[in-house]
Amino acid sequence: MASSLTKGAAEQEKTSPGAGGKTFLGHPLGLAPLFLTEMWERFSYYGMRALLVLYLMAGGPDAKPGSQGGGLAMPEASSFAIYGVYAGMVYLLAMPGGWFGDRIWGPRKTVAIAASIIMAGHLCLAIPGKPSFFIGLALVAIGSGLLKSNISTMVGHLYDGPQDPRRNGGFTIFYIGVNLGAGLAPLVIGAIGQKVSWHLGFAIAAIGMGLGLIIFLLGTRLLSPESSVVPKPLPADERKSILMKALLWFGIAAVFYGIVGGTGHFTQKWATIPLALLGVAIPAAVLVRIKRDKELTSDEQTKVTGYIWFFVAAAVFWMIFEQAGSTLSAFAEKRTSDTIFGWQIPSTLFQSINPIWVMAIAPVIAWLWLWLARRGSEPSSTVKFSVAMVLIGASFFVFAIPMSTATEDSKAGPMWLVMIYMIQTIGELCLSPVGLSLTTKMAPVKYASQMMGVWFLAVTAGNCTTTLLREVGGLDLNGIGVILGQATAAVLAAFAVWMYRKKIEALMGDVR
Repeated sequence: MASSLTKGAAEQEKTSPGAGGKTFLGHPLGLAPLFLTEMWERFSYYGMRALLVLYLMAGGPDAKPGSQGGGLAMPEASSFAIYGVYAGMVYLLAMPGGWFGDRIWGPRKTVAIAASIIMAGHLCLAIPGKPSFFIGLALVAIGSGLLKSNISTMVGHLYDGPQDPRRNGGFTIFYIGVNLGAGLAPLVIGAIGQKVSWHLGFAIAAIGMGLGLIIFLLGTRLLSPESSVVPKPLPADERKSILMKALLWFGIAAVFYGIVGGTGHFTQKWATIPLALLGVAIPAAVLVRIKRDKELTSDEQTKVTGYIWFFVAAAVFWMIFEQAGSTLSAFAEKRTSDTIFGWQIPSTLFQSINPIWVMAIAPVIAWLWLWLARRGSEPSSTVKFSVAMVLIGASFFVFAIPMSTATEDSKAGPMWLVMIYMIQTIGELCLSPVGLSLTTKMAPVKYASQMMGVWFLAVTAGNCTTTLLREVGGLDLNGIGVILGQATAAVLAAFAVWMYRKKIEALMGDVR
């Protein structure tokens, strides 16, 4: 298997994408293993994500009465905080993941290593006990960060540059794999983990990632030779300097937490609050560093200023959207009826609603933009962002209704969650593809490959803001006031983007 990562270009040319006229749905054959690898990776990730908060609470005072025990018996607030930091770190680590692909291993080798780390993480989660759980969680976050940027890069390598007419269609098929894995995961991993055994569910997630790794290794001969190339190799002296700095910071952290733990002062907040602060500070620092780079042209500087508007709006959007795995998950478990047409279902199945809506609605939204474009009426990117922000705010205004009336004895109907996820999904489809497109168009030439990681940092900032609201602000994320406050913040952000859209569009230059 190791040799498949280091084949020479001449040998790989014999089996280059699309060799022999064969295709995968009209695309290079290499898209098939990448599609399936990403599908199984998302299957493992979203399956574990569906179980995470419920497992943390299981057996504790905030768990649903009569539910399966054997979890970590944590309070709901602590579980939400851990979830927020974990989800934030997955996206934060996408930036160093891209760096490893660009400077150390190359995309192909990085993905193989990442998949192995993810699988090891899920196997750790399958072992009962708090130490193995948090080690597993860290490994899954690290592996997901390494994989996220690099597998998308390899999809791009399959095509003849940005102008290849098949390129957008290839990424669309790839995105279907993402949602297919995300949609199936709660139905399998979630249901088995919640109803049979938490650790069996985590073990199935490991099997899913193992299948993805095997498919990837077997399919490397179909990938572009470019995917095994390290674009900008790290010189030996620079590698040594970075290693020494990393060891220094690791040593400082080890000493600090050794003192805190040794004196008996360590609590969960000593872990979640610093990580959440980093999750907000690092995105801000990265944007400031790019903005202040004197090597950028005046036009690039202006576009970065315009991009910051979209970044902040996206962070507010993801702050609400990402609570599907925490606030909405707990609501589904404890205050939503689990009986549909006489069938009792595990609450984790509600986590499948969003990807199902994506696959159902995405073609309609794509058709709508094309239809409007032909008539010269397609909304600008700023308007699309405003619509997305209004919709995410509206979803929490709607959420406040069942949250204020439902109890563990008088539960809300499942259609409330179906409706909330539908509203959020339409908002997601107005914001996420547009944000990805804007990121590639507005990126300075110097930071062209890094800006995709910057876009993911908006998700990190949103998740970590939620954790800080709980851990530092002491806010109850289930409180009606907090839910309405977040909804209001989203609508106000939409209003700000709408009101200043002319100014923002002027900053965007020739980008629309």
